[in-house]
Amino acid sequence: MKMTFIGAAHEVTGSCTYIEACGKKFLVDFGMEQGEDAFENAKIPVPPNDIDFVLLTHAHIDHSGMLPLLYAGGFTGEIHATKATSNLCSVMLLDSAHIQEFEAEWRSRKAKRRGEDDYEPLYTMEDAIGAVSLFVPHEYEKECEISEGIKIFFRDAGHLLGSSSIVITMTENGETRKIVFSGDIGNTNQPLIRDPQYIESADYAVVESTYGNRIHNRPTDYVIALADVLQTTFDRGGSVIIPSFAVGRTQEMLYFIRKIKEQNLVKGHADFPVYVDSPLAIEATDIFMNNRESCYDEEALSYVRQGINPISFPNLIRTVSSDESRAINNDTRPKVIISASGMCEAGRIKHHLKHNLWIPQNTILFVGYQAVNTIGRSIVEGAEKVKLFGETVYVAAEIKVLPGVSGHADMNGLVKWAQSVKGVRKYFINHGEASSADSFAEKLRNEFGFDAYAPYSGTEFDLISGEITYEAKPVPIIKHKAASNNPTYDQLLSASERLYKLIKASSGRANADMRRMAEKINKLCDKWEI
Repeated sequence: MKMTFIGAAHEVTGSCTYIEACGKKFLVDFGMEQGEDAFENAKIPVPPNDIDFVLLTHAHIDHSGMLPLLYAGGFTGEIHATKATSNLCSVMLLDSAHIQEFEAEWRSRKAKRRGEDDYEPLYTMEDAIGAVSLFVPHEYEKECEISEGIKIFFRDAGHLLGSSSIVITMTENGETRKIVFSGDIGNTNQPLIRDPQYIESADYAVVESTYGNRIHNRPTDYVIALADVLQTTFDRGGSVIIPSFAVGRTQEMLYFIRKIKEQNLVKGHADFPVYVDSPLAIEATDIFMNNRESCYDEEALSYVRQGINPISFPNLIRTVSSDESRAINNDTRPKVIISASGMCEAGRIKHHLKHNLWIPQNTILFVGYQAVNTIGRSIVEGAEKVKLFGETVYVAAEIKVLPGVSGHADMNGLVKWAQSVKGVRKYFINHGEASSADSFAEKLRNEFGFDAYAPYSGTEFDLISGEITYEAKPVPIIKHKAASNNPTYDQLLSASERLYKLIKASSGRANADMRRMAEKINKLCDKWEI
């Protein structure tokens, strides 16, 4: 029995772990990396057609997004997930394929004008449809033997509709090992979905660490906090633009806004319109309602039993076509626009930022995690301007982050989850930025006496002996152009490497110093940017 860490090792996105056991080769998650990569990832050690099956924790693209590429490479095995995850992936993977094809076409048009070769999409709609056809849906809590010697069951992780921790029990040559993959562990007291359910015991645990070194600063009441943002913005004649993950966060925001309207918490703007401008979010909202009995928490179900849709209300406008999306710009009323993607890297939200980011009366409200080197992260960290569709757009709108509205457990929630699993010989910490993963592993070691380790991509572990058979070293990605025959240009490249090292070493500096450094770097870029 061997386990190899591939993705989300000292990084937040691109989750993937490879396991060989009981004569089978399989993956737990195969996600897309989002934002700029920090480290080189090891390759899966076998070709796609040698993979026997995939276990999927949940539908978010950073966990599922590379499954169409696996199919394109020849994978024909089963993809095991909960029923709700299977439903969500049936629309999310097709949406991802559409984005891949659209961006490849757009880049190809630009390349043709430069006399360069066409761009090929990472995968096609046909690949996504093929991957979706391989899904095998499971109910929570029902153990299933998916192959001789390998049993699995899914437990609600409380992160997203259908999200799960997966417990795998493997028996080979008389030896049995139980390993649990936490998946993304949910925050408590979220709207709509249940709190995370805990695992009683395992030999090994692979635990996420997105917020492994941070505590959520929760508002006392999400509804009141959101209502205050809406009231302040509407009173000055502006609109609230919410970059939101189409699946999960959008439905939560609708739940909050329904309460705000029901309780008349925004005065003077009682009938304010709310646009959901994301075809994927609209489809996902319907899937939420269709899976309400298996995934909703008791409060949400109480509305359903009264005949109330908890994620719908008057003046909710769902826009599907591009023409409908563009028409939003003609609505001059104070309003809410909820649009994907949540990190502002793709989709219609980029258009809404282009039209609204420079208007000081507006508010851009962030309600989810922003990965390093994404447009969303730049705005949250105080960028004075951003590039959108090749155009520089100034940041004049008010930038707000609604604290605590997170689908991820914070450090305390992660500790509680880790402590609940009894008999663990070793904890493996993944799915967190390097500082977060290392800090959380250190906390588990120093405060609780656990054997905790944050592996880098390529690290191999023997599940029988309990030994690390290969400890991979970090391979940072430094992106710059190769050295030229121009010594002055080479000098510039050398300076960029020095700047990169300075930035990487600045995590412990005072926030004020880091802010001044960022401002000077941005001004330098503004001066010389082409």
